[in-house]
Amino acid sequence: MPGFGSIPDLASILGQKQPIQLLTTLLRNDTVPHALLFIGGKGVGKKTTAMAFAMACNCLAHDDRHFDGGNKTRTVDDHTTEEQLTAISCGCCNSCRKIQSGNHPDIIHVEPTGNVIKISQIRDLCHLLSIKPFEAKLRVVIISDAQAMNPSASNALLKVLEEPPDRTILILTTIQMYDLFPTVVSRCQLFRFSPISRETLETLLVEKQGANSDEAEIIATMAHGSLAKALNMMDPMIGADWITRRIWLVDEIESLPSEPVGSLLAFAADLAKKKVLLDDSLDVIKSWFRDLVIYKYYPEKILNKDLVDRIQQASKKMTVASLLEKIDFIRMAQKDIQDNSNLRLTLEVLILRLARV
Repeated sequence: MPGFGSIPDLASILGQKQPIQLLTTLLRNDTVPHALLFIGGKGVGKKTTAMAFAMACNCLAHDDRHFDGGNKTRTVDDHTTEEQLTAISCGCCNSCRKIQSGNHPDIIHVEPTGNVIKISQIRDLCHLLSIKPFEAKLRVVIISDAQAMNPSASNALLKVLEEPPDRTILILTTIQMYDLFPTVVSRCQLFRFSPISRETLETLLVEKQGANSDEAEIIATMAHGSLAKALNMMDPMIGADWITRRIWLVDEIESLPSEPVGSLLAFAADLAKKKVLLDDSLDVIKSWFRDLVIYKYYPEKILNKDLVDRIQQASKKMTVASLLEKIDFIRMAQKDIQDNSNLRLTLEVLILRLARV
C-alpha cells in the first residue's frame, strides 16, 4: 500500500475486493452511473476509495491505453506488454497530481458542518453543478457522511439526482443506508464496504507501522475492522498508549461496583477530559462486556484473547441480561454524545449505570 498520506490507486485499497472489482468493471465498460452510494463502517476506506475512483476516472494516462476483453495493452519502452485490467491511476499526470494535492477544481467535497449537512451547502453545490466542469473528464462530487443531511438538504439533493448534470457523478458515503431518505438511496448504485479483517490489520501494523506482533494483535482487535482507527491508535501524536489505556479502562470498569460515588464521578471526569479518545474508549468498554457475554457460550470467539483469565472470572459474576443492558447503556451514551448532549452529564449517568451489577 502507498504511503498513508497519499491516495492509493483502486488496486491498492485494502480489504474491499468486491466493491473495487465492481468499480473497475464500471470503468472498463464505461458504464459509470451518475450516483454511487458507499455503505460501511467508519474507517474502512469509503472516502479513500471515492478519491481513488475520482483519480481513475480522470487519469490522463488512461487516454493512451487500449482495453480489450479484460486485458490492457500498452507500449513501454517500445515493448508491448499484456496485463490483466485493473482500474489504476498513474499518480503522475496533471490530473492525478491536482487530485492528490486537493487542488482539482472539479473534485468537490461536501462534509458535515458540525454534525449536519445543511441545505445551504447543497444549494451551493447545485449552483456549482449548473456550470460545466472546468477541466475534468468526469466531475466527481463526494458527499461524506451523507446521513448527516437534514431533510431540506436531502430534498434539495434529490433534485440533482433526478436530473444529473452532464459529465458529473456523485458519490455518497454513509455508515448505513437506512439513515438516508429512501428516495435518495433508490437513485444510487449501492456499494457495500466490509470491515477489514483483523489479520489484514495486524499484517499492516507490523509491516508498515513497526508494531510487534502482540501489540498489532491488540490494536487490530480494538480497531473493529477500521483501518483509520487502527492507524490513529498507533499514532503517538494522538497522545494515547492504547495498550496501557485498554488495561486501565478494564481495571476501572471491573472496580466500579465497589467504588463510592465520588470515585465513579471522577472516572467519568477522566473520560471527558480527552474527548478525542472518548468514542474509542467507550468501544473498548463495550467490547469488554461483549466478551463477558460471548464467553458464556463461545469462549473461543472472545476478542480480548490475551485477557481470557480475567474474562472467565468476570463473566461468572454477571448475568447475560445485566451485561446486555450495560452494552445498551454505552450505545445510548455514544448516540447522545454524537447528538451534542451535555458530555459530562452523559458520562456521569453512564458510569453510575455501569456500576450497578
